Amino acid sequence: MKLGVVPINVGVSTGRQVCGLARKAEECGLDSIWTFEHVIVPIDYASRYPYHSSGKMPIAPETPFVDPLIALSHAAAVTTKLRLCTGINILPQANPLLLAKQAASLDAVSEGRSELGLGIGWLREEFDANGTPFARRGARFDDYLRAMKKVWSGETVEHDGEFVQWSGFKSHPRPRQRPHMPIVIGGTSDRAFRRVVELGDGWFAPNKGVDDLRDQIGRLQRISTELGRDPDTIEITAMWTLVKEPDALSAYEDLGVSRLVVSLVATGESDPMAAIETVAAHG
Repeated sequence: MKLGVVPINVGVSTGRQVCGLARKAEECGLDSIWTFEHVIVPIDYASRYPYHSSGKMPIAPETPFVDPLIALSHAAAVTTKLRLCTGINILPQANPLLLAKQAASLDAVSEGRSELGLGIGWLREEFDANGTPFARRGARFDDYLRAMKKVWSGETVEHDGEFVQWSGFKSHPRPRQRPHMPIVIGGTSDRAFRRVVELGDGWFAPNKGVDDLRDQIGRLQRISTELGRDPDTIEITAMWTLVKEPDALSAYEDLGVSRLVVSLVATGESDPMAAIETVAAHG
């Protein structure tokens, strides 16, 4: 089982802090480090956060959120083996050409160690602040990602989609990994699972525990079979609340999970360095 930690970009405000966490994770033998993304945290919002019973993010608006790709580029400079992963970036509110360039650049400078986790987002107020429509963000996601893959090909880009119309250019460097860095798509709806099957290399599972994940994997496998894709070709990365399920690693393995990612605050440790050591001890 591969083990990772998240987030290495929240609650930090210096490159020294990011690099310290990355070095520690690599020294402890972890597989990967992950980031969260929010460009802003509204003071108040009507949108419901789907991963907490309160409907609110358990984080204050003034908490530092270092941009994921900037944080991971710092981590790339001080590590050699660690996988560098976004978990997840909100694709429909981004400029897809700029994100394609940044993601390819990270994979190039890290010599092929990045994984691009993407989702459709839930915070309407953040979309409003970015000047991007919240409606039909799933369709926008699909068009953006198909267009971005053409950018990563290194060939002349021709894409005439509903949301993106690009023609007659190339963008280099290409990602070091071929045909591109692994695309890990988040979400738990049936449409999200179809998106994973049709466009992704892996699935990022924001589950509530083993039993919850068992049902989700069953749905993913059913949809994968319906669409003609072998479910075993989809790598599953799941969140693991270590403090609540300390002995669940083998149960996740039995479900076919390839990687578990532990939130640093879900270890019971207040010191992030000690939290990394606690996660590594379960490997």
